[in-house]
Amino acid sequence: MERKLLFIINPKAGKKLGASLLPLIDKKLTGKLKYEIIIWNNIHEFNVIAQKLFKENFTDAIAVGGDGTVNIVAKTILGKNITLGIIPAGSGNGLARSLGLSMKTEKAIDKIIECKTHIIDSGEVNGTAFFCTSGVGFDAHIGNLFAGNNKRGLRSYIKITWQEFFSYQPKKYKIKYNGIEIEREAFLITVGNAGQYGNDFYIAPGAKMDDGLFHVSILKPFKFYEIIGLLIKILRKKADSSKLIESFSCNELIITRAEKDMVHFDGEPKSEETVIKFTLKEKSLKVITGDDFIS
Repeated sequence: MERKLLFIINPKAGKKLGASLLPLIDKKLTGKLKYEIIIWNNIHEFNVIAQKLFKENFTDAIAVGGDGTVNIVAKTILGKNITLGIIPAGSGNGLARSLGLSMKTEKAIDKIIECKTHIIDSGEVNGTAFFCTSGVGFDAHIGNLFAGNNKRGLRSYIKITWQEFFSYQPKKYKIKYNGIEIEREAFLITVGNAGQYGNDFYIAPGAKMDDGLFHVSILKPFKFYEIIGLLIKILRKKADSSKLIESFSCNELIITRAEKDMVHFDGEPKSEETVIKFTLKEKSLKVITGDDFIS
């Protein structure tokens, strides 16, 4: 089947590639592949793009943006015979990094042309799809503050995290998985389909995107002097060896908390009720991968 690509560009993503990307796409693809480009200016009008994808028989949806942009494009094509490609342009680029893609725009386009593909799992949290990580606690809290902030980019994210880090209080959760019920006080709980949040920050290093399992990491309350050691382990992909992190694997879990609060899916925040159900969907998305992808 002849390929037909739709590039979906979010001009407001962290790198703000926008229109500057158009000449490069034209240079790389003209005469090689059929393609169209859409500049996605209004987040509330994605249904128009979705209709175009389906009605005009595109084979590839190429998301140009950060994890939020990628999530919206990816969940739109779940269950469809459309391949996801990514040109990373966000702050963390968690899914792109997990798929072994280069953060350099030109190399990412080269991989889209090459079209080496793999079918990965996805997750659902109370019916909302995610592909990299989801969770509750501190990271969901930060995701909510970052979403409401006028400034994007990694520097802004780090600033918000630092401002909130010392005042955030761990919360109590009930967790049910694999027929087991436990209660934990946690700073955060991450449900990983992939191992990292983004920026190679590996909270669940054992996670693989095609193994049919979530890899769950519970970060326990900690002393301030333990932070440096924890960060070193996370950056070295050894978070699961830390005494501060409890890990387990499952394909479904239910988290119950005392009150309604935020959940994040691929970094994007959403307010959810006290009961949160995570369900894994095996082999549900075809993606373009890079040289560093490990299945």
